Amino acid sequence: MTATTLDLTIDARTIHVPAGVTVAAAIALACDGVALTRRAVGGAARAPLCGMGVCHECRVTIDGRAHQLSCQTLCAPGMRVQTLGGAA
Repeated sequence: MTATTLDLTIDARTIHVPAGVTVAAAIALACDGVALTRRAVGGAARAPLCGMGVCHECRVTIDGRAHQLSCQTLCAPGMRVQTLGGAA
């Protein structure tokens, strides 16, 4: 980790991301571009859609707080992110 990068954990996997990126971007980086953040009630995969906090498809659990909008939340050092995509 340097001054321009930080470490966070996504679904029990520690990753290094550039400082200033959103959690949604970090998830995309960690998942090789397949940014599954949750599953719909019927089991369909869901991922960020609008990128501006309107659609709520990017909801994840951040540091134990459920339903956080990953597209509107900047990464912080040591942050713990859980996606239902990672649990599925």
